Amino acid sequence: MKEDVPRKQKVKFKPTTSKPTDKTWVIKTIIITFTMSAMFNVLSSGIMEKVSIWIAILILLFIILTGIVFDIVGVAVTTATEAPFHSMAVHRVKYANRAIHLIKSKDKVSNFCNDVVGDICGIISGSAAAAVVAYILKITAFMNGFLLSLLITSCVAALTVGGKAMGKSIAIKHSNSIVYIAAKVLSVLNYRKK
Repeated sequence: MKEDVPRKQKVKFKPTTSKPTDKTWVIKTIIITFTMSAMFNVLSSGIMEKVSIWIAILILLFIILTGIVFDIVGVAVTTATEAPFHSMAVHRVKYANRAIHLIKSKDKVSNFCNDVVGDICGIISGSAAAAVVAYILKITAFMNGFLLSLLITSCVAALTVGGKAMGKSIAIKHSNSIVYIAAKVLSVLNYRKK
């Protein structure tokens, strides 16, 4: 008796949205990434050469933390739900409309937070780690440069990946709260610009 072998079936999924890709956003993202990357690289390299080793390490940790925080915001925006914010907007709760706008623009917000800022922080943390290694080698000539470089870059990678892994679970669990905080911060920054 032959066993019933399932036949191969073609599976097709429809896209979740029929919205076309915004080409102007892609071009803006490329320009913003290039500009920010160049600017932050010059700033971090210039600053790293003129400060003590401890301040250089603090700057490196700040760059890593910035990447983690933006990654958390990017994930939170993609997993948050609009319904609670619509309810808040009806009751005229401050910053609710900004939160709705963030969620509706989740593709752009997550691209900016996760890809633009996240990748820039990754690149800059690499160059900042190299500056820290160079600084340590300058003040202690007896140290093995290869081992020191391996140790520091491994620590930077572990902190970045571990921080983002922990941040993603926090972002998914508290997505609406994080989006509300992000909306509040953006509104305060926007108000101060005026």
